[in-house]
Amino acid sequence: MRFTDRVALITGAGTGIGAATARRVVAEGGKVVLVGRRPVPLYEVAEQLGTSALVLPADASDSAAMGAVVEQATAHFGRVDVIVANAGGHGLGAAGDTTDAGWRQALDANLTSAFVTIRAALPGLVNGGGSVVLVSSLAGLFAGPEVLGYTATKHALIGVTRSIARDYGKHGVRANAVCPGWVRTAMADEQMDRFGESRGLTREQAYDLVTENTPLGRPGTADEIANVIAFLASSDSAIVSGAVVTADAGASAVDLPTIELA
Repeated sequence: MRFTDRVALITGAGTGIGAATARRVVAEGGKVVLVGRRPVPLYEVAEQLGTSALVLPADASDSAAMGAVVEQATAHFGRVDVIVANAGGHGLGAAGDTTDAGWRQALDANLTSAFVTIRAALPGLVNGGGSVVLVSSLAGLFAGPEVLGYTATKHALIGVTRSIARDYGKHGVRANAVCPGWVRTAMADEQMDRFGESRGLTREQAYDLVTENTPLGRPGTADEIANVIAFLASSDSAIVSGAVVTADAGASAVDLPTIELA
C-alpha cells in the first residue's frame, strides 16, 4: 500500500499506460486525478476506481487549464503528491516533411504538456516532498525513422527530468523518466496495423517482427510500465532522482551492428 494518503495526478490517463498507472496507484491505497482531452475514456477509467478517482478533462499543454486542474485537485483531495506526465502524441515525418504546424503539435503534445503540468504542481510538490515521473520513450534515447518531432520532444523530456531533479531536489522533490519500448496500447496497435498492412502481416506478426531482436523478444504491456512508474513515484525509490529507466525488453542493450552475428 505504497500510495496510502498520496494523490497522483496523471495526464493522458484515459487509456494505455496512464490508465494502467491510475489503477495501480488506487490498488495500492492512493487517490488519482485523471486528466486528458477526451472525457469519455477518463470516466470509463474512473468508473472502475470509484471515489478514489477525480476526473478533470483538460488539454495538458494549456497552462491555464492545468493551473485550474491542480487547484481543483488540491481542493478536492487536499494535496497533490505525484505527477505522472504521460500525455503525448505523434510527431511524424522527417525534417523536410515536418510542417510548422506539425512541429508545434509535437511540442505541445509531448513536451509542453509535461512542462506546464509540472510547473503548475511544483508549489504543492515542494511543500510535500513530491515525486515526478515523466514518460519519455526509447525515442528519447535513439532515433526512429521519420519521426523527427516525436524523437526531439522525447529527448527533451529527459532534459526536463534532469533539470527538475537538479533544481528542486533541495526541496525534497524527485524527478525520474521512464523510456518504454514497444508497449501494447491502442496507439501502438494502430501503428502495428499500418505497418502490417505495408508488409502483408497481421497485427501479431507485426509486433513479433519489431521485437524479434530484443532480448525478451516481445512487447511490453501497459501494466508492466505502470509497475515501473509506481516504483519511481513511491518511497521505495526514495534515493533515486534524475534517473532514466528503460523499460524496453532489453532493446537498448543490443549492439545494432552485431545483430547479424547472433
